[in-house]
Amino acid sequence: MRFYEFQSLPTKPLTPAQARIKALKDQAKRAQAAVKAERARQKIQAGQLDLAKGFDTKNSK
Repeated sequence: MRFYEFQSLPTKPLTPAQARIKALKDQAKRAQAAVKAERARQKIQAGQLDLAKGFDTKNSK
């Protein structure tokens, strides 16, 4: 097959209801990614605090 044979057919514009559903799904995906990133940030911050506490206790002896 030739490259030009793989062209996709033009898609019709979404209806307002379909566009709303698509927007809500996209928003949910972004929110899930934001929650995942925030959990990772908090986990890193907690680990850094644990490391700092470990160094403080070793240095104070």
